[in-house]
Amino acid sequence: MSFKLQGHEHLVSLIDYRVKFECKACDRSYGGGGLSCGECSFAIHMKCAFVFMINDIFDHPSHDGHCLKLLTTGAPDPTDPKCHLCGKDTNRLLYHCSDCKLSLDIGCIIDYLCSRAQLNEPWHHHPLLMFDFGVHTRCDFCGENCKHGYLCPRCRLVIHEGCTYVFDSPEIIHPSHVRHPLKLITNGAPDYTDHTCHISGGNAGNLLYHCDICKFNLSMPLAVTPTPATLSNMKVHEHTLTLMPRLISFVCDACGTKGDRSPYVCLQCDFMVHQGCAHMPRLIHVNHHDHRVSYKYPLGLRGLKCGVCWEEIDWSYGAYSCSLCPCYVLHSLCATRHDVWDEQELDGKPEKIEDIEPFKRNDDNTITHFCHKHNLMSLNKDGEESSLCGACARPIGSNAFYKCSDSDCSFILHETCADLSKEKRHFLSPTPLPLSLYNKHYTKSCKACHQAFCQGFIYTKYPWYYDLLCSSITVPFIHASHDHHLLFLRLAFGGGDPKTCQSCGIDEDEFVIGCMKCDYFLDFRCATLPLTVTLPRYDDHPLTLCYDDEKASDTGKYWCDICERETNPKTWFYTCKDCRVTLHVFCVVGDIRYAKPGAKVDFSFELLPNNTSSRPLCHNCNCRCPGLFIVKHMTDDIVLCSYYCLNVFQPREFVDVRSICPPWALEPNT
Repeated sequence: MSFKLQGHEHLVSLIDYRVKFECKACDRSYGGGGLSCGECSFAIHMKCAFVFMINDIFDHPSHDGHCLKLLTTGAPDPTDPKCHLCGKDTNRLLYHCSDCKLSLDIGCIIDYLCSRAQLNEPWHHHPLLMFDFGVHTRCDFCGENCKHGYLCPRCRLVIHEGCTYVFDSPEIIHPSHVRHPLKLITNGAPDYTDHTCHISGGNAGNLLYHCDICKFNLSMPLAVTPTPATLSNMKVHEHTLTLMPRLISFVCDACGTKGDRSPYVCLQCDFMVHQGCAHMPRLIHVNHHDHRVSYKYPLGLRGLKCGVCWEEIDWSYGAYSCSLCPCYVLHSLCATRHDVWDEQELDGKPEKIEDIEPFKRNDDNTITHFCHKHNLMSLNKDGEESSLCGACARPIGSNAFYKCSDSDCSFILHETCADLSKEKRHFLSPTPLPLSLYNKHYTKSCKACHQAFCQGFIYTKYPWYYDLLCSSITVPFIHASHDHHLLFLRLAFGGGDPKTCQSCGIDEDEFVIGCMKCDYFLDFRCATLPLTVTLPRYDDHPLTLCYDDEKASDTGKYWCDICERETNPKTWFYTCKDCRVTLHVFCVVGDIRYAKPGAKVDFSFELLPNNTSSRPLCHNCNCRCPGLFIVKHMTDDIVLCSYYCLNVFQPREFVDVRSICPPWALEPNT
């Protein structure tokens, strides 16, 4: 989410509270949320952003009469970066008078704000202001948004007026630290300790409880709702676990990764786990495997790799394994990821036998398929080679097939398509994906590859749709373009940066298939490109997908024989080894999958074959339509070349137009 921040020329976006960064106002690096600008690498903590609500100052005692205006781009004169009052560097944030060329840093402005403060409360040693914060600043006590409350400009304390009752208990005895009383601090953790909570590891904030003897910090949320001192009847261990509330380096026995504070321990077993790992489930379903997997400590099986990350598992720690598939194991943290596990504990629940068979066999030649109302007959004869399968929209060819027994119905299925499971577990969704027949009068796009489809079988979990190609990918994924296996990465859960596809050069910020070791990534639309294609209209020979750098090493220019435009030497292309032609990937495969001539596209458009002697001009990009289909308005004489151009010509809310677009419509990153 991006929005305008008063006093800053660019749009800014929210920074997740878990991300640590260096603030341009206080020069401190910690989490807690903030604002960033991608245009000028500017970032500020949310608690420091109050300066943007004091954009102009007219009555500063050191410069009365002129306006001091907030700047976020540093000193206007690079040769004079110092504050003219205290002599310190002004950094990126400063207040400046354009008439007198005077600059003041944030610290001097805070001194000015404190001098104006009217509130001197006994529970805080700095003057306080009553302040209107807006909607994104959190109260240091309750953690809720604080639109109006107390502000300490010097130590950034923010608290609701109604939350000040906490100061009635300036000293407590807490079960996480029973040796000494904890004292309430309102200006952050002292400099002799770090600024994190010694129980949770999160930022302790300005308002916390502290023990100066043990250098122990306790955040306010945990002071109000203590972490249990003991845990019994847990799934990961048979004995009672006891909290050890101190900074200590250890390796968690449940997950095999390192920890640095407050584990739960069982002294009689020498067992030690993270606080989060103590609550791990015993029996779960994951989307990478068809059977249930159960927690086991220690794993005991040697030399096996995790079914999610494909890294080796240390047999001496806890992990998840399948009782039916002895070699299938998962790291504990991989199995319980939000994008892998549906967060349902199955221990004690009987396993349901799901009916995932897509059809019932009536006799040797007839079946009843769940997606069709009539019986289907098993046929294997000539005469249907050019008919299109109702599932994948591809020609039947010489394959075995099923055809509707009703003479008035032309529904037909490849035998392999008819056998697709009615429900499947797939890494694209933490819950099972049901199979359905999509045959609506409007176009949808696949959540993974962003390609459009008009009809055919899809796997769906509302509101997301996944086409047959994307939902058929398994991991590890082997692609001839790379020497190592590729794994699925869900960037949205990891909070990572967008990855650039090696094939098309376009950035993807949700789903990629990649090799982290080599920094090699493919988006789903390129990972599922056919390796060979036949286009009789342009070439009688098979076209081969070329992904090596032979063309890039050649200094000559290459041109696409379909659109007659130059090809990018750093992206994949199709070529005919006999004729030595090169073709854009988009010009060969387009951006609409599972399409039949006459299919309706968004109510008022339909797909027509692009088989006339003269290719029509696209109404949006003004280029000759290159693909096998054109998108034509059903009443007006409007022709479009692709789903991309349809969405540009007729933009709609909530439509993802990141489908691979014509080379002339978007220049990829190179």
